[in-house]
Amino acid sequence: MRRTTIGDLTTSALGLGCMGMTFAYKDTASLRGDGAERDRSLATLDAALDAGITLLDSADIYGPRTNEELLGGWLAEHRGAVEVATKFGGFSLEVQGRAPDGRPDYAKRACDASLARLGIDVIDLYYLHRVDPQVPIEETVGAMAELVQAGKVRHIGLSEASAATIRRAHATHPITAVQTEYSLWTRDIEEEVLPTLRELGIGLVAYSPLGRGFLTGAITRPEDLAEDDWRRHNPRFQGENLERNLQLVDGVTAMADDKGVTPAQLALAWVLAQGRVHDHPIVPIPGTTRPERIAENVAALDVELTDDDLAALDRIAPIGIAAGDRYPADSMAVLDG
Repeated sequence: MRRTTIGDLTTSALGLGCMGMTFAYKDTASLRGDGAERDRSLATLDAALDAGITLLDSADIYGPRTNEELLGGWLAEHRGAVEVATKFGGFSLEVQGRAPDGRPDYAKRACDASLARLGIDVIDLYYLHRVDPQVPIEETVGAMAELVQAGKVRHIGLSEASAATIRRAHATHPITAVQTEYSLWTRDIEEEVLPTLRELGIGLVAYSPLGRGFLTGAITRPEDLAEDDWRRHNPRFQGENLERNLQLVDGVTAMADDKGVTPAQLALAWVLAQGRVHDHPIVPIPGTTRPERIAENVAALDVELTDDDLAALDRIAPIGIAAGDRYPADSMAVLDG
C-alpha cells in the first residue's frame, strides 16, 4: 500500500468509509450492527488493515452513534495501526431538528462523546460534517482548534464546504483535509473547491468515489436495493434519472472490459489519477461491508490510466453528466454554498 500526505497527515493512499456498516445502505434489521452483519463488518476492517488501508472514516450520525461504537470495539486491538477520522455536526444529537449543528460548545461535547464511543484518547482527523449557516465558521473552527490544543484531536477538517468557507476556516486554523463527494459522476468540485485546496495545501478526501455503488454496474433498478436502503430516495437512482445514468455506467463498463478490470476498479483508478492530473493529493474512501471487496478496491492502485484513457473518460463522464441531484431536496438544502 502506498502512503500519501494530505495536508499534514500521512496515511494510506486508499481509505475505508465505514458508514455502510451501520447506516443508510442496509435494511432496518441490519442497521443494528449486530449478528452476522456485525461480524462481516469486523472482518472487512481486518481485511482492510491486512491490505495496508489505515484511514478509517466514521461519523457520530452514522447510526446514529452505532458506527463509532462498532469501530471502537475493533480499535481496542488495532488503535496504533490506523488513523481514525470521524465527524460531528451533520445534525445535532442534542437538539431535535437542528441540522447542521456547528455550535462551539456542541463541538466540544460531540468530540468527548465520539472519543468515548471509539474508546480512544485522540481523534486523528476530526471533521465538521456540514457547515452550520447559523454559526460563523470561524467560531466552529475556533472550538475545533481548542480541541487540538487540548490534545483530543490531531488534525481538523471540513466536509462539503464551499471554497469561500474553506478560506475563512483555514485562516482561523490550518485545515488538514476537506471531505467531499467526488467521482466520475460528481465532478463539480473541480471548478472552485479543488483549485482552492491546491492553493492552500489542504488534502482532498473523496467519499462515494464509486457513485454510492452505482458506478460498479451492480445497480440497474430500484429493486436491486433493500427496501429501506437510503439510495431509493436519492434522485439519481429514480425514474428517468436512473435510465440516463445507466448510460454513463455502460460507458464505464465497456472501457473497463477493454482494460481487463472491473468497473469499480476503473472508477477508483480515475479518482486516484486526478491527484496527478490536478497535482494535488486525493485519498478516496470507498465504503464496503464485504471483505472480498477490499482486494478489488486495492487493486485499483495498480490500474494505470494513460492520458488517452483519461481523455476517453472525460468524454464518457464530463462535469455535470449525472442526471438528478446527488441528495434529496432536504439534504441538498444544507450543503454549503
